[in-house]
Amino acid sequence: MLRLQAMNSLTEKILSGDKRAIGRAISAVEDARSDAPGLLKEIFPHTGKALVIGITGAPGAGKSTLVDRLAAHYRANDERVGIIAVDPSSPFTGGALLGDRIRMQSMATDPGIFIRSMASRGHLGGLGRATVDAVAIMDAAGYNKVIIETVGVGQDEVDVVKAADVTVVVLVPGMGDGVQAMKAGIMEIGDIFAINKADRDGVLRTERELEMLLSISERPDGWTPPIIKTVATENSGTEALSAAIAGFQAFIATHREQADGRRANTAEHRIIELLRERLVKLAITKVLAEKELRAMAQAVADRRTDPHSVVDEIIGRMGL
Repeated sequence: MLRLQAMNSLTEKILSGDKRAIGRAISAVEDARSDAPGLLKEIFPHTGKALVIGITGAPGAGKSTLVDRLAAHYRANDERVGIIAVDPSSPFTGGALLGDRIRMQSMATDPGIFIRSMASRGHLGGLGRATVDAVAIMDAAGYNKVIIETVGVGQDEVDVVKAADVTVVVLVPGMGDGVQAMKAGIMEIGDIFAINKADRDGVLRTERELEMLLSISERPDGWTPPIIKTVATENSGTEALSAAIAGFQAFIATHREQADGRRANTAEHRIIELLRERLVKLAITKVLAEKELRAMAQAVADRRTDPHSVVDEIIGRMGL
């Protein structure tokens, strides 16, 4: 009963925009604490209002600076902004190697901005396991815009589309981004393309490559992704990028079938992720005796059995 009361109190604080409560809630979902699912159930009816913007692209493309400028633009229009910066994980602690104070110092003291660095913890797709839950918490807390900046790991970046309402792919001239984008499947997930560091040589070539690739990869929803040139360090192109994001939002609003399908796909992905996580935890904690998993792993390492047979045995014990 005490835990339920405490949870209700934390929920109320989150809904009121209390930053300490938001931080505590995100820590709870990151650490997979036992009270996290109950908290997320309570806040779910208060979600669905924020526009979730995914910023993805190659390392060194200037994503952090672009996020900084975009957030400042939204703040100038009196909007509250939540930022999730998904960082590489420390191989020793599992924590984020890069901190939000280092990356976005200019915004850290703004009362209308909440910044959270989250470790990817080896999760493929450029997103941390708890990223979607953190977005929900910020959404419930009343942040109008929630920006997700991904790790920037190339072919695994495509996961961002499963968490964002609009995805911005950031490229830079002179890094072979056209070919790399095609390989990584980036062309399929980009709702908007930003060529950052557009004061460099090669920007027109990169723009032509993108236009050519977009012309041969027609989207099923009929949207033609715009290409925006930016120089984030000089705050150039920020308004154009914001306008492009608003344009896509308006497009989706008039194409309800595509919007509903996109949300359903996101929800389906989330259900599968949660189911996979819960079943693995159930198998390890309820089905296997202490240290049994390690013994099975050693048997596989010694070639006394194979991993498929081990998994078959575990599933059999679960009665599935």
